[in-house]
Amino acid sequence: MLKSIEKTQFKPINRGYNATFQPNRLSVGLVVPIENNAHNPVPTLERHLERIQLAEQLGFAAVWLRDVPFNVPSFGDAGQTFDPFVYLGYLAGQTDRIALGVASIILPLRHPAHIAKAAASADVLSGGRLILGVASGDRPEEYPALNLSFSDRGTRFRDSFDYIRRMGEDSPSFANTYGNPNGGMNMLPKPASGKLPLLITGGSQQDPDWIAQNGDGWMTYPRNTVAQAQVIRDWQARVEAAGSPAKPVMQPLYVDLAEDPQAPAQPIHLGLRLGSRQLRSHLKSLEEIGVNHVALNLRFNQTDIETTLKRLANEVLPDFA
Repeated sequence: MLKSIEKTQFKPINRGYNATFQPNRLSVGLVVPIENNAHNPVPTLERHLERIQLAEQLGFAAVWLRDVPFNVPSFGDAGQTFDPFVYLGYLAGQTDRIALGVASIILPLRHPAHIAKAAASADVLSGGRLILGVASGDRPEEYPALNLSFSDRGTRFRDSFDYIRRMGEDSPSFANTYGNPNGGMNMLPKPASGKLPLLITGGSQQDPDWIAQNGDGWMTYPRNTVAQAQVIRDWQARVEAAGSPAKPVMQPLYVDLAEDPQAPAQPIHLGLRLGSRQLRSHLKSLEEIGVNHVALNLRFNQTDIETTLKRLANEVLPDFA
């Protein structure tokens, strides 16, 4: 049974986070690029801006970019190809309401000062709509390209996370493996609300208790509903044990929307091929177990993308406004 809203109210952070994550409710977003590129790791990015603007008009809660520095052939997925922070800046000026998320910035591959400044800039330029997912990275080939070790990425993730948090302070003074700001200077701009929402992805090579205590939410992977329910209960228990207020959970889901609304669910890679009524039912089951946001990925969707977006808006989103 879900806890009452009064006991699970999420602590507000910024405009994007507050609108996307509501206790005991599920919202729906989209993974960028919004296109079918099942047979090509490099997307065409056809009408990429128009589709994001359409998603905003149709009422999707968020769009999610990814941090993929290199196209590693063995992974078969180049993301949206654009650098996420450059793209965030572009989208900040081309949209008005939709939350702009990154799932997720690979902390060990970048200096945290650059991440903190770029993220705060995107947050301010978008009017506080940035949600920053962070991860330790899972593509070993990228690390030697930057003369970095893959094996110690967990330690560097934690140090980077702490550094980014401290950059929200005025003239911070601290010692860190990435550098030692001495309090005699300041990083500007500050996030729109004074703090960046940082959602930790998966395990990120960290102790689960550390994640529950330090993250502003958790991005986990799709599982069958029974297993996902247990994972979320464990997360909620760890958050409560840390003495923290309730924190949201989100997950991605690959979807191939069938033309028949009643089409039963069939498994595909990290998701389902199904009709809109079955999708609505599946999302309701995720809402009931405590998932607060699902980012739909249409990479394997076989029908026209614009038509699919409008069908999702008409046949699914009304239950998750």
